[in-house]
Amino acid sequence: MASMTIIGLLFTTAAMSAQERTQARSMVITTRGIVATSQTLASQAGAQVLARGGTAIDAAIAANAVLTVVEPMMNGMGGDLFAIYREAKSGKIYGLNASGWAPQGLNAGFLREQGHFTMPSDGIHSVTVPGCVDGWEKLHKKFGRLLWADLFRPAVHYAEQGFPVTEIIHGMWVDSRAKLIDDENSRRSLLVDGRAPAVGEIFRNRQLGKALRAVADGGAAAFYRGPIAKSILRTSARLKGTMTAEDLAEFESEWVNPISTDYRGWKVYEIPPNSQGIAALQMLNIMERFSLGRYEPLSAEAIHLKVESQKLAYADLARYVADPRKVAVPVSGMLSKKYAAERARQIAGDRASCGVDPGQPLPSAGDTIYLSVVDKVGNIASLIQSIYLSFGTGITVDDYGFTLHNRGALFKLDDRHPNGVAPRKRPFQTIIPAYMERGNTHVGFGIMGGLNQAQAHAQWVSYVVDHKMNIQAALEAPRFFKPGFSGCDFMIEGRVPKESLDALRALGHVPQVVGDFSGWMGGGQVVMHDSAAKVNYGASSPRKDGAAVPEPDEYFSERRR
Repeated sequence: MASMTIIGLLFTTAAMSAQERTQARSMVITTRGIVATSQTLASQAGAQVLARGGTAIDAAIAANAVLTVVEPMMNGMGGDLFAIYREAKSGKIYGLNASGWAPQGLNAGFLREQGHFTMPSDGIHSVTVPGCVDGWEKLHKKFGRLLWADLFRPAVHYAEQGFPVTEIIHGMWVDSRAKLIDDENSRRSLLVDGRAPAVGEIFRNRQLGKALRAVADGGAAAFYRGPIAKSILRTSARLKGTMTAEDLAEFESEWVNPISTDYRGWKVYEIPPNSQGIAALQMLNIMERFSLGRYEPLSAEAIHLKVESQKLAYADLARYVADPRKVAVPVSGMLSKKYAAERARQIAGDRASCGVDPGQPLPSAGDTIYLSVVDKVGNIASLIQSIYLSFGTGITVDDYGFTLHNRGALFKLDDRHPNGVAPRKRPFQTIIPAYMERGNTHVGFGIMGGLNQAQAHAQWVSYVVDHKMNIQAALEAPRFFKPGFSGCDFMIEGRVPKESLDALRALGHVPQVVGDFSGWMGGGQVVMHDSAAKVNYGASSPRKDGAAVPEPDEYFSERRR
């Protein structure tokens, strides 16, 4: 009965008249598995892996590998990965941090000698060790069922045989042409006669296919110690980078315990620092101090409280979050409900705060893809993978057709800051997968997009919990994005009523109205499992080219009667 109550709450928007609703898409509903990604070919590949008997992790790896081919500006083997996994049989929630460290030779003194006064945002000195492939392997060894090599067959197919370029991905490719044209390898592998491929044009990247085959045959060793490692080192040396064979070979991703908070009866999980997930939980803790459900979701009152909560959480994010293996991060203090109450008291109901200082929590004892998968037994994979800014550094590895990320740009060139650049240290990370549950309802969700992510997570949770939207309606609902750490400006989608915008301006906010479904708000994916009814639900954001695709039922294998 409890399960039906919770599921019913998530369906409130769908209960309106079928002719009068605000959401554009319906949820995907099935008793089989679902794969939700930002590109339909990747979703389809993952669904086929489920149909072959794969687990949610098998499908997630296969879908991610396809995304490295069909959405190369957003993700790739040259980037990092985080994942949260719900194991159905035990109910345990696992976390994996597959973010790479800085090379041993990369430090503040070296960068200053090279003429840098802030962290470089691109170029070889913004490259940290890519963690993605090691992350794939660790996830597969613990939770996979199908043969490792088989998971890469769809991606190899699209890399070698080609795929038709989709609309939003084409637009991002066009925007990145200038970055790619400057690198000879990128020009050869990622452009067509010096231009971005057109919508519907068949694009191939056979060198990337070669890299995928190497990983399929040789596992992570091929990337960190084998032929791909040699090419990464050769590329780095040619550009006078500091990466060494030891930097690659000695790296390992890390199993971590997800951090969580309770939000009005729902337990919401994020990956701990060095990621920004803690800011989403802080926002929720602050927002919980206000009765948001009494307001219309797009009212000035609701938006004001959420924006102000974001500013407080992000002030702490900028001050404290770094690699906990190298510096002390006050995680428990930042997540304290008492601390949230102190921060919430700084929010004024009648005016916006344009400058917010970090608090003093007690010490504790872009560009990205996100995908979510649920299999038919209720295992859930919430996985995010990124090369940071579009096409990362724009530097493509010799002979292998993928770009290196520029995640090191998120370090501070400041020895006194917790996130100051240092050898074998992981930079602050924007990418975050998420998960939440209540009773028999289990939800894997995520929304990509740089500093947008934590605030988007909190807004999505509020739409579901406070405003009783179903998972698809909550993904589609208008959102705001504050790209910086100070000021009263923020971006907001054009579907917000004019009277709300006028009221926000009267409070001192400076909303910048963007498109109705703006890419600045990030695309998201959601899967949900009802463990009592054994039914799965999926949702996919219209801000991307993707879809939630169900695993096919076994109707063709049934015997004819």
